[in-house]
Amino acid sequence: MNLTFLGATGTVTGSKYLLRSGAVKILVDCGLFQGYKQLRLRNWAELPVAPAEIDAVVLTHAHLDHSGYLPLLVRDGFRGKIYCSEATFDLCKILLPDSGRLLEEEAEYANRHNYSKHKPALPLYGERDAERALDFFAPQPFGAPFEIGELRCELALAGHILGAASLRVQGPTSSISFSGDVGRLRDPIMVAPTPLRPSDYLVLESTYGDRRHDPADPLVLLGQVVRDTAARGGVTVIPSFAVGRAQTLLYLIDQLKRRGEIPGLLPVYLNSPMAVDATALYQKHRADHRLSRAGCEAMCHAAKIVNSVEESIALNRRQMPMVIIAASGMATGGRVLHHLKAFAGDHRNTILFAGFQAGGTRGAAMIGGAGEIKIHGEYVQVRAEVRQIDNLSAHADADEMLEWLGGAGLAPKRVFITHGEPAAADALRHRIEEQLHWDCHVPDYAEVVELP
Repeated sequence: MNLTFLGATGTVTGSKYLLRSGAVKILVDCGLFQGYKQLRLRNWAELPVAPAEIDAVVLTHAHLDHSGYLPLLVRDGFRGKIYCSEATFDLCKILLPDSGRLLEEEAEYANRHNYSKHKPALPLYGERDAERALDFFAPQPFGAPFEIGELRCELALAGHILGAASLRVQGPTSSISFSGDVGRLRDPIMVAPTPLRPSDYLVLESTYGDRRHDPADPLVLLGQVVRDTAARGGVTVIPSFAVGRAQTLLYLIDQLKRRGEIPGLLPVYLNSPMAVDATALYQKHRADHRLSRAGCEAMCHAAKIVNSVEESIALNRRQMPMVIIAASGMATGGRVLHHLKAFAGDHRNTILFAGFQAGGTRGAAMIGGAGEIKIHGEYVQVRAEVRQIDNLSAHADADEMLEWLGGAGLAPKRVFITHGEPAAADALRHRIEEQLHWDCHVPDYAEVVELP
Protein backbone atom coordinates (compact mmCIF):
# COMPACT_ATOMS: atom_id res chain seq x y z
CA MET A 1 0.00 0.00 0.00
CA ASN A 2 0.97 3.63 -0.39
CA LEU A 3 -0.57 6.88 0.78
CA THR A 4 -0.65 10.34 -0.81
CA PHE A 5 -1.42 13.37 1.36
CA LEU A 6 -3.65 15.61 -0.73
CA GLY A 7 -4.78 17.89 2.10
CA ALA A 8 -4.71 18.70 5.81
CA THR A 9 -0.92 19.16 5.72
CA GLY A 10 0.23 22.36 7.42
CA THR A 11 -3.42 23.32 7.81
CA VAL A 12 -6.62 22.07 9.45
CA THR A 13 -8.56 22.12 6.18
CA GLY A 14 -8.80 20.21 2.92
CA SER A 15 -8.59 16.68 4.37
CA LYS A 16 -7.89 14.18 1.57
CA TYR A 17 -5.79 11.02 1.71
CA LEU A 18 -5.38 8.79 -1.34
CA LEU A 19 -4.74 5.17 -0.33
CA ARG A 20 -3.61 2.70 -3.02
CA SER A 21 -3.46 -1.05 -2.58
CA GLY A 22 -2.79 -3.07 -5.72
CA ALA A 23 -5.29 -1.83 -8.27
CA VAL A 24 -7.60 -0.32 -5.63
CA LYS A 25 -7.66 3.44 -5.01
CA ILE A 26 -9.72 4.93 -2.20
CA LEU A 27 -9.94 8.51 -1.00
CA VAL A 28 -10.27 8.94 2.76
CA ASP A 29 -12.11 12.23 3.25
CA CYS A 30 -12.76 14.73 0.48
CA GLY A 31 -12.69 18.18 2.04
CA LEU A 32 -12.48 21.79 0.97
CA PHE A 33 -9.50 24.00 1.69
CA GLN A 34 -10.38 27.12 3.68
CA GLY A 35 -8.50 30.13 5.03
CA TYR A 36 -5.50 31.57 3.20
CA LYS A 37 -5.96 32.31 -0.51
CA GLN A 38 -3.09 30.03 -1.52
CA LEU A 39 -4.93 27.18 0.19
CA ARG A 40 -8.32 28.04 -1.28
CA LEU A 41 -6.81 28.07 -4.76
CA ARG A 42 -6.13 24.34 -4.35
CA ASN A 43 -9.89 23.78 -4.53
CA TRP A 44 -9.74 24.90 -8.15
CA ALA A 45 -6.71 22.79 -9.11
CA GLU A 46 -6.97 19.32 -10.64
CA LEU A 47 -6.34 16.35 -8.41
CA PRO A 48 -3.22 14.31 -9.25
CA VAL A 49 -5.50 11.34 -9.84
CA ALA A 50 -8.48 11.38 -12.17
CA PRO A 51 -11.74 11.19 -10.16
CA ALA A 52 -12.96 8.39 -12.47
CA GLU A 53 -10.00 6.24 -11.36
CA ILE A 54 -10.96 6.43 -7.67
CA ASP A 55 -12.88 3.32 -6.62
CA ALA A 56 -14.48 4.70 -3.45
CA VAL A 57 -14.47 7.50 -0.90
CA VAL A 58 -14.71 6.95 2.85
CA LEU A 59 -15.74 9.97 4.93
CA THR A 60 -14.83 10.29 8.58
CA HIS A 61 -17.49 12.97 9.14
CA ALA A 62 -19.62 15.65 7.50
CA HIS A 63 -17.80 18.92 8.17
CA LEU A 64 -17.00 20.65 4.88
CA ASP A 65 -13.25 20.51 5.45
CA HIS A 66 -13.73 16.73 5.19
CA SER A 67 -16.68 16.41 2.77
CA GLY A 68 -17.10 19.66 0.85
CA TYR A 69 -15.08 18.67 -2.24
CA LEU A 70 -17.40 15.74 -3.04
CA PRO A 71 -19.65 17.68 -5.47
CA LEU A 72 -16.56 18.55 -7.54
CA LEU A 73 -15.30 14.96 -7.43
CA VAL A 74 -18.60 13.63 -8.77
CA ARG A 75 -18.98 16.42 -11.31
CA ASP A 76 -15.51 15.59 -12.64
CA GLY A 77 -16.15 11.89 -13.12
CA PHE A 78 -16.14 9.94 -9.85
CA ARG A 79 -18.67 7.08 -10.01
CA GLY A 80 -17.81 4.90 -7.02
CA LYS A 81 -19.52 4.65 -3.65
CA ILE A 82 -19.13 7.16 -0.82
CA TYR A 83 -19.02 5.25 2.47
CA CYS A 84 -19.74 6.93 5.81
CA SER A 85 -21.82 6.52 8.94
CA GLU A 86 -25.59 6.92 8.79
CA ALA A 87 -25.58 10.22 10.70
CA THR A 88 -22.84 11.58 8.44
CA PHE A 89 -25.03 10.86 5.41
CA ASP A 90 -27.96 12.66 7.04
CA LEU A 91 -25.76 15.67 7.77
CA CYS A 92 -24.27 15.69 4.27
CA LYS A 93 -27.80 15.85 2.88
CA ILE A 94 -28.01 19.20 4.69
CA LEU A 95 -24.46 20.54 4.41
CA LEU A 96 -23.54 19.82 0.81
CA PRO A 97 -26.57 21.40 -0.93
CA ASP A 98 -26.33 24.33 1.46
CA SER A 99 -22.65 24.75 0.56
CA GLY A 100 -23.46 24.73 -3.17
CA ARG A 101 -26.27 27.22 -2.66
CA LEU A 102 -24.03 29.58 -0.66
CA LEU A 103 -21.29 29.41 -3.29
CA GLU A 104 -23.83 30.32 -5.97
CA GLU A 105 -25.22 33.18 -3.87
CA GLU A 106 -21.74 34.56 -3.17
CA ALA A 107 -20.86 34.49 -6.87
CA GLU A 108 -24.15 36.17 -7.77
CA TYR A 109 -23.60 38.83 -5.08
CA ALA A 110 -20.07 39.48 -6.35
CA ASN A 111 -21.34 39.90 -9.91
CA ARG A 112 -24.21 42.14 -8.84
CA HIS A 113 -21.94 44.43 -6.80
CA ASN A 114 -19.00 44.14 -9.21
CA TYR A 115 -16.33 43.49 -6.56
CA SER A 116 -14.75 40.32 -7.98
CA LYS A 117 -11.71 40.46 -10.27
CA HIS A 118 -13.26 37.57 -12.22
CA LYS A 119 -15.75 38.52 -14.94
CA PRO A 120 -18.03 36.84 -14.24
CA ALA A 121 -17.38 35.35 -10.82
CA LEU A 122 -18.26 31.63 -10.88
CA PRO A 123 -19.06 29.33 -7.97
CA LEU A 124 -16.72 26.43 -7.25
CA TYR A 125 -19.81 24.24 -7.63
CA GLY A 126 -23.54 24.62 -7.30
CA GLU A 127 -26.49 23.15 -5.46
CA ARG A 128 -27.29 20.68 -8.25
CA ASP A 129 -23.72 19.36 -8.17
CA ALA A 130 -24.09 18.74 -4.45
CA GLU A 131 -27.44 17.00 -4.81
CA ARG A 132 -26.03 14.71 -7.49
CA ALA A 133 -23.17 13.71 -5.19
CA LEU A 134 -25.70 12.46 -2.62
CA ASP A 135 -26.75 9.70 -5.04
CA PHE A 136 -23.42 7.94 -4.51
CA PHE A 137 -23.58 7.64 -0.71
CA ALA A 138 -23.61 4.18 0.90
CA PRO A 139 -24.00 4.65 4.68
CA GLN A 140 -22.62 1.94 6.97
CA PRO A 141 -23.26 1.09 10.64
CA PHE A 142 -20.47 1.55 13.15
CA GLY A 143 -18.50 -1.61 13.82
CA ALA A 144 -19.74 -3.45 10.71
CA PRO A 145 -16.89 -4.27 8.26
CA PHE A 146 -17.35 -3.47 4.56
CA GLU A 147 -15.08 -4.30 1.66
CA ILE A 148 -13.63 -2.15 -1.10
CA GLY A 149 -11.80 -4.52 -3.41
CA GLU A 150 -9.07 -6.19 -1.35
CA LEU A 151 -9.46 -3.69 1.50
CA ARG A 152 -11.56 -4.41 4.58
CA CYS A 153 -12.83 -1.22 6.26
CA GLU A 154 -14.56 -0.50 9.54
CA LEU A 155 -15.88 2.70 11.13
CA ALA A 156 -15.76 3.41 14.87
CA LEU A 157 -17.37 6.25 16.83
CA ALA A 158 -15.02 9.22 17.21
CA GLY A 159 -17.21 11.62 19.21
CA HIS A 160 -16.62 15.14 17.79
CA ILE A 161 -20.00 15.58 16.01
CA LEU A 162 -22.94 13.36 15.06
CA GLY A 163 -21.72 10.49 12.90
CA ALA A 164 -18.01 11.27 13.28
CA ALA A 165 -15.85 8.20 12.84
CA SER A 166 -12.34 6.92 12.88
CA LEU A 167 -11.53 4.43 10.13
CA ARG A 168 -9.46 1.25 10.15
CA VAL A 169 -8.41 -0.29 6.83
CA GLN A 170 -6.99 -3.80 6.65
CA GLY A 171 -5.03 -4.54 3.49
CA PRO A 172 -3.52 -7.84 2.31
CA THR A 173 -0.27 -7.32 4.22
CA SER A 174 -0.72 -4.30 6.52
CA SER A 175 -3.33 -2.10 8.21
CA ILE A 176 -3.81 1.63 8.63
CA SER A 177 -6.12 3.74 10.77
CA PHE A 178 -7.33 7.28 10.19
CA SER A 179 -8.32 9.13 13.33
CA GLY A 180 -10.67 11.57 11.64
CA ASP A 181 -11.37 14.39 14.09
CA VAL A 182 -11.14 12.95 17.60
CA GLY A 183 -13.75 14.17 20.06
CA ARG A 184 -13.37 15.15 23.70
CA LEU A 185 -13.12 12.24 26.11
CA ARG A 186 -15.52 13.84 28.60
CA ASP A 187 -17.72 16.01 26.40
CA PRO A 188 -21.08 17.00 27.98
CA ILE A 189 -23.01 16.15 24.81
CA MET A 190 -21.10 13.77 22.54
CA VAL A 191 -20.10 10.25 23.53
CA ALA A 192 -16.41 9.53 24.08
CA PRO A 193 -14.40 8.30 21.08
CA THR A 194 -14.09 4.52 20.77
CA PRO A 195 -10.66 3.30 21.99
CA LEU A 196 -8.12 3.15 19.20
CA ARG A 197 -7.51 -0.33 17.80
CA PRO A 198 -3.93 -1.39 16.96
CA SER A 199 -2.83 -0.81 13.35
CA ASP A 200 0.46 -0.88 11.51
CA TYR A 201 0.09 2.79 10.58
CA LEU A 202 -1.92 5.73 11.88
CA VAL A 203 -2.93 9.07 10.32
CA LEU A 204 -3.62 11.36 13.27
CA GLU A 205 -5.20 14.80 13.48
CA SER A 206 -3.40 17.48 15.51
CA THR A 207 -5.75 20.49 15.63
CA TYR A 208 -4.99 21.12 19.31
CA GLY A 209 -1.67 19.32 19.36
CA ASP A 210 0.15 22.19 21.06
CA ARG A 211 -2.31 23.14 23.79
CA ARG A 212 -4.62 22.12 26.58
CA HIS A 213 -8.21 23.28 26.72
CA ASP A 214 -8.87 25.96 29.33
CA PRO A 215 -10.26 24.19 32.43
CA ALA A 216 -12.64 27.11 33.06
CA ASP A 217 -16.33 26.28 32.72
CA PRO A 218 -17.52 27.52 29.27
CA LEU A 219 -21.01 27.93 30.75
CA VAL A 220 -19.66 30.60 33.11
CA LEU A 221 -17.69 32.34 30.35
CA LEU A 222 -20.63 32.40 27.93
CA GLY A 223 -22.98 33.71 30.62
CA GLN A 224 -20.55 36.49 31.55
CA VAL A 225 -20.11 37.68 27.95
CA VAL A 226 -23.85 37.68 27.24
CA ARG A 227 -24.70 39.48 30.52
CA ASP A 228 -21.98 42.13 30.11
CA THR A 229 -22.97 42.83 26.50
CA ALA A 230 -26.67 43.05 27.29
CA ALA A 231 -25.94 45.38 30.23
CA ARG A 232 -24.37 47.95 27.90
CA GLY A 233 -27.26 47.62 25.44
CA GLY A 234 -25.33 45.54 22.94
CA VAL A 235 -25.76 42.52 20.70
CA THR A 236 -23.74 39.31 21.09
CA VAL A 237 -22.99 37.86 17.66
CA ILE A 238 -21.65 34.30 17.76
CA PRO A 239 -20.22 32.93 14.52
CA SER A 240 -20.81 29.21 14.83
CA PHE A 241 -20.33 26.00 12.92
CA ALA A 242 -23.81 24.81 12.03
CA VAL A 243 -23.06 21.22 12.99
CA GLY A 244 -21.80 20.51 16.48
CA ARG A 245 -20.94 23.97 17.83
CA ALA A 246 -24.38 25.52 17.30
CA GLN A 247 -25.98 22.65 19.21
CA THR A 248 -23.52 22.99 22.09
CA LEU A 249 -24.26 26.72 22.30
CA LEU A 250 -28.00 26.07 22.34
CA TYR A 251 -27.53 23.52 25.13
CA LEU A 252 -25.51 26.03 27.19
CA ILE A 253 -27.97 28.87 26.60
CA ASP A 254 -30.82 26.64 27.76
CA GLN A 255 -28.82 25.85 30.91
CA LEU A 256 -28.07 29.53 31.55
CA LYS A 257 -31.70 30.53 31.23
CA ARG A 258 -32.87 27.68 33.47
CA ARG A 259 -30.40 28.79 36.15
CA GLY A 260 -31.38 32.44 35.79
CA GLU A 261 -27.82 33.41 34.84
CA ILE A 262 -28.95 35.29 31.74
CA PRO A 263 -32.31 37.07 31.46
CA GLY A 264 -35.08 34.69 30.50
CA LEU A 265 -36.60 37.31 28.18
CA LEU A 266 -33.33 38.05 26.38
CA PRO A 267 -34.00 37.21 22.71
CA VAL A 268 -31.78 34.47 21.30
CA TYR A 269 -31.84 33.78 17.55
CA LEU A 270 -30.49 30.85 15.58
CA ASN A 271 -29.93 32.26 12.10
CA SER A 272 -28.81 29.19 10.18
CA PRO A 273 -31.34 26.98 8.42
CA MET A 274 -28.65 24.33 8.19
CA ALA A 275 -28.07 24.40 11.95
CA VAL A 276 -31.82 24.07 12.54
CA ASP A 277 -31.99 20.94 10.40
CA ALA A 278 -28.85 19.52 12.00
CA THR A 279 -30.24 20.08 15.50
CA ALA A 280 -33.32 17.99 14.66
CA LEU A 281 -31.07 15.02 13.84
CA TYR A 282 -30.03 14.70 17.48
CA GLN A 283 -33.36 13.00 18.17
CA LYS A 284 -32.79 10.49 15.35
CA HIS A 285 -29.18 9.59 16.24
CA ARG A 286 -29.33 9.42 20.02
CA ALA A 287 -26.68 6.67 20.24
CA ASP A 288 -24.09 9.23 19.11
CA HIS A 289 -24.59 11.58 22.09
CA ARG A 290 -25.44 11.71 25.79
CA LEU A 291 -28.59 13.87 25.75
CA SER A 292 -31.94 12.47 26.82
CA ARG A 293 -35.02 12.96 24.68
CA ALA A 294 -36.06 15.83 26.96
CA GLY A 295 -32.57 17.32 26.71
CA CYS A 296 -32.81 17.25 22.92
CA GLU A 297 -36.17 18.99 23.05
CA ALA A 298 -34.83 21.72 25.35
CA MET A 299 -31.83 22.28 23.08
CA CYS A 300 -34.08 22.54 20.03
CA HIS A 301 -36.23 25.23 21.67
CA ALA A 302 -33.45 27.34 23.24
CA ALA A 303 -33.55 29.92 20.43
CA LYS A 304 -36.01 31.52 18.03
CA ILE A 305 -35.45 30.17 14.54
CA VAL A 306 -34.74 32.66 11.76
CA ASN A 307 -36.05 31.10 8.57
CA SER A 308 -36.14 33.67 5.82
CA VAL A 309 -33.61 36.11 4.38
CA GLU A 310 -36.06 38.90 5.22
CA GLU A 311 -36.08 37.91 8.90
CA SER A 312 -32.28 37.78 8.86
CA ILE A 313 -32.07 41.30 7.41
CA ALA A 314 -34.61 42.57 9.95
CA LEU A 315 -32.34 41.46 12.81
CA ASN A 316 -29.68 43.87 11.61
CA ARG A 317 -32.08 46.79 12.15
CA ARG A 318 -32.92 45.87 15.74
CA GLN A 319 -31.32 48.19 18.30
CA MET A 320 -31.74 46.15 21.46
CA PRO A 321 -29.82 43.49 23.44
CA MET A 322 -30.00 40.04 21.89
CA VAL A 323 -27.89 37.02 20.99
CA ILE A 324 -27.47 35.91 17.37
CA ILE A 325 -25.93 32.53 16.55
CA ALA A 326 -25.18 32.26 12.83
CA ALA A 327 -22.94 30.27 10.51
CA SER A 328 -20.12 30.14 9.67
CA GLY A 329 -17.84 29.44 12.62
CA MET A 330 -14.74 31.13 11.18
CA ALA A 331 -16.73 33.92 9.49
CA THR A 332 -15.74 32.64 6.06
CA GLY A 333 -19.25 32.91 4.58
CA GLY A 334 -22.95 32.61 5.31
CA ARG A 335 -25.43 34.87 7.07
CA VAL A 336 -23.05 35.82 9.88
CA LEU A 337 -21.17 38.09 7.46
CA HIS A 338 -24.19 40.37 7.18
CA HIS A 339 -24.44 40.51 10.98
CA LEU A 340 -20.76 41.40 11.24
CA LYS A 341 -21.30 44.23 8.77
CA ALA A 342 -24.20 45.47 10.89
CA PHE A 343 -22.78 45.05 14.40
CA ALA A 344 -18.96 44.91 14.33
CA GLY A 345 -18.68 48.71 14.14
CA ASP A 346 -20.43 49.41 17.48
CA HIS A 347 -18.39 49.26 20.72
CA ARG A 348 -21.46 48.13 22.70
CA ASN A 349 -21.59 44.82 20.83
CA THR A 350 -19.53 41.67 21.20
CA ILE A 351 -18.33 39.28 18.52
CA LEU A 352 -17.85 36.00 20.34
CA PHE A 353 -15.94 33.21 18.62
CA ALA A 354 -16.63 29.77 20.01
CA GLY A 355 -13.99 27.60 18.40
CA PHE A 356 -10.71 27.24 16.55
CA GLN A 357 -9.98 29.91 13.93
CA ALA A 358 -7.81 28.69 11.05
CA GLY A 359 -5.12 31.01 9.75
CA GLY A 360 -6.28 33.29 6.96
CA THR A 361 -9.92 33.41 8.06
CA ARG A 362 -11.77 36.53 9.18
CA GLY A 363 -12.17 34.90 12.58
CA ALA A 364 -8.42 34.55 13.01
CA ALA A 365 -7.90 38.15 11.90
CA MET A 366 -10.43 39.48 14.41
CA ILE A 367 -9.06 37.38 17.26
CA GLY A 368 -5.63 38.74 16.31
CA GLY A 369 -6.84 42.31 16.83
CA ALA A 370 -7.62 43.43 13.27
CA GLY A 371 -9.18 46.88 13.24
CA GLU A 372 -11.05 46.15 10.04
CA ILE A 373 -12.07 43.13 8.01
CA LYS A 374 -13.02 42.79 4.35
CA ILE A 375 -16.55 41.53 3.65
CA HIS A 376 -18.14 41.45 0.19
CA GLY A 377 -15.41 43.64 -1.25
CA GLU A 378 -15.73 46.35 1.43
CA TYR A 379 -13.78 47.04 4.62
CA VAL A 380 -15.78 46.91 7.86
CA GLN A 381 -14.48 48.61 11.00
CA VAL A 382 -14.19 46.39 14.08
CA ARG A 383 -15.04 48.45 17.16
CA ALA A 384 -17.06 45.76 18.94
CA GLU A 385 -15.43 43.75 21.70
CA VAL A 386 -13.97 40.55 20.25
CA ARG A 387 -13.88 37.55 22.58
CA GLN A 388 -13.20 33.84 22.23
CA ILE A 389 -14.28 30.80 24.19
CA ASP A 390 -11.76 28.27 22.99
CA ASN A 391 -12.63 25.41 25.33
CA LEU A 392 -15.90 24.65 23.53
CA SER A 393 -13.93 22.81 20.89
CA ALA A 394 -15.18 19.42 19.75
CA HIS A 395 -11.55 18.31 19.27
CA ALA A 396 -9.52 16.47 21.87
CA ASP A 397 -6.65 18.58 23.18
CA ALA A 398 -3.05 17.35 23.40
CA ASP A 399 -3.51 15.63 26.77
CA GLU A 400 -6.74 13.93 25.69
CA MET A 401 -5.10 12.83 22.45
CA LEU A 402 -2.24 11.16 24.34
CA GLU A 403 -4.76 9.47 26.61
CA TRP A 404 -6.72 8.19 23.59
CA LEU A 405 -3.58 6.93 21.87
CA GLY A 406 -2.45 5.17 25.02
CA GLY A 407 -5.46 2.87 24.80
CA ALA A 408 -4.17 1.32 21.57
CA GLY A 409 -1.68 -0.89 23.40
CA LEU A 410 0.61 -1.90 20.53
CA ALA A 411 2.64 0.84 18.89
CA PRO A 412 2.11 1.46 15.17
CA LYS A 413 5.14 1.31 12.90
CA ARG A 414 4.64 4.97 12.11
CA VAL A 415 2.25 7.83 12.91
CA PHE A 416 1.56 10.52 10.31
CA ILE A 417 0.62 13.79 11.99
CA THR A 418 -1.83 15.86 9.90
CA HIS A 419 -4.77 18.28 10.22
CA GLY A 420 -2.96 20.90 12.27
CA GLU A 421 -1.15 24.20 11.90
CA PRO A 422 2.63 23.59 11.71
CA ALA A 423 3.31 24.42 15.37
CA ALA A 424 0.50 22.16 16.59
CA ALA A 425 1.51 19.22 14.40
CA ASP A 426 5.16 19.42 15.44
CA ALA A 427 4.28 19.78 19.13
CA LEU A 428 2.12 16.66 19.02
CA ARG A 429 4.84 14.78 17.14
CA HIS A 430 7.32 15.68 19.85
CA ARG A 431 5.01 14.59 22.69
CA ILE A 432 4.18 11.26 21.08
CA GLU A 433 7.84 10.50 20.43
CA GLU A 434 8.86 11.52 23.95
CA GLN A 435 6.02 9.93 25.92
CA LEU A 436 4.94 6.94 23.85
CA HIS A 437 8.20 6.38 21.95
CA TRP A 438 6.30 5.97 18.68
CA ASP A 439 7.88 6.89 15.35
CA CYS A 440 6.17 10.01 13.94
CA HIS A 441 6.32 11.98 10.71
CA VAL A 442 4.68 15.29 9.69
CA PRO A 443 4.05 14.91 5.93
CA ASP A 444 4.16 17.63 3.29
CA TYR A 445 1.41 18.43 0.80
CA ALA A 446 1.29 15.85 -2.04
CA GLU A 447 3.90 13.66 -0.31
CA VAL A 448 3.68 9.96 -1.14
CA VAL A 449 4.73 7.36 1.44
CA GLU A 450 5.04 3.61 1.09
CA LEU A 451 3.37 1.44 3.73
CA PRO A 452 5.40 -1.81 3.67
